[in-house]
Amino acid sequence: MLPTPPASPSPSGYAPQHRLGQVLAGRLQLVGILGEGAYGTVYRAVDIHSHVQYAVKALNKLNLEPRQRKFQQREIQLHHLASSHPNVVSLVKIMDSPECTYVVLEYCPDGDLFSNITEMGRYAQDDELARSAFLQILDAVGYCHSLGIYHRDLKPENILVTDQGNTVKLADFGLATSDHITSDFGCGSTFYMSPECQQPNPKAYACYASAPNDVWSLGVILVNLTCGRNPWKKASLEDSTFRAFIKDPNFLGSILPISAELDTILRRIFDPNPATRITIPELRDMIQFCPRFTRPANTPVYTPAPLPSPPLQPFECNPCMQMGISPLAPQYLQNCMPQTPVSPPYAMRFPQLTGSSGGSGSDSGSVFSHTSSASSSSSSSSFTHVHNVPSATSVMGQNSYVPPANAWISPFFQHAGNLVKQFSQQLSFQRPLVAH
Repeated sequence: MLPTPPASPSPSGYAPQHRLGQVLAGRLQLVGILGEGAYGTVYRAVDIHSHVQYAVKALNKLNLEPRQRKFQQREIQLHHLASSHPNVVSLVKIMDSPECTYVVLEYCPDGDLFSNITEMGRYAQDDELARSAFLQILDAVGYCHSLGIYHRDLKPENILVTDQGNTVKLADFGLATSDHITSDFGCGSTFYMSPECQQPNPKAYACYASAPNDVWSLGVILVNLTCGRNPWKKASLEDSTFRAFIKDPNFLGSILPISAELDTILRRIFDPNPATRITIPELRDMIQFCPRFTRPANTPVYTPAPLPSPPLQPFECNPCMQMGISPLAPQYLQNCMPQTPVSPPYAMRFPQLTGSSGGSGSDSGSVFSHTSSASSSSSSSSFTHVHNVPSATSVMGQNSYVPPANAWISPFFQHAGNLVKQFSQQLSFQRPLVAH
């Protein structure tokens, strides 16, 4: 079992813009930078013969430790295995050179899901488009799980968009694993981590299951798609909004403009007990038949019928119990809640990046922060054929986004609970909220 990816490699002294203009294997010319990350750079490339565009992920090989090389190999292998699904970015070819490995990927000209939600205003309040996109994401993740691949960094920045928002594709397998049980705590992006993936002190788990962790991340993406917001900064008792949700599972319906039906679905997804959390097939059925995701601005908040109460005794997950897990029982969550004010839902933003995985308020090094530059040179390397599929950018991050004062968001706060009303004046739509 490979642990959480190691820290960033030592600088190679090779500036990403110096590769612009290079022609790989005599036909793929690097013409622009799509994004940069701790482990490499993503370029836009054009086939000089067919004029088809591709994304080329250049993974640095210089100054890598053997452990870091294993992670690069794992990313390529797992992505290649999942690449045949129509909602996974196609891995087209691999090319090798002395200084880096070039991974040629399908190019998605519409960017990532994050920018489509925040900058283009797609999906929120468009139930059918949001439903279609989320079902495609579910199909991609479900396919990966059927192959024993767990993504572990599901978020809008790692989902690419084509066809004017109608088609979405899963990307960036930099943190993916084939371990169905893992002890990689803090692996992924803070906003999207499950409670069991966090690192409480003392730890409540010795390890956790990978599949339910992905399901939790899907729930946050569902809130992003339907509301354009993040439900909380962190699924931890340190977060006042998450504490309020654990204390009252109906809480999300009082602070987000979601329908009673979607509220019920989210409560199944955000089950703090991973052993009873909804599965992807169950979730797909509920999404397919959900009549509506959001409620009109003037609709009173409706409290859905309560779900069956979880058992108060510690849950059992046989593989985990055999590995010495100390389970997090529901009563533990109920008894550790300081009475502090509840924060309103958070504007979607791109958290601060670090060079390594995990850490509160930070994202993993597999994410790329956007840059732009130009220069030219030329070189070539040989193709190693892996998978022949047509033409998307690999994952690229976004600069912090300042959301506009959307007309549909403001009226919603008129219907929020008294607790949220007290603090809604503190919420400014003119600046991003930073995770601590």
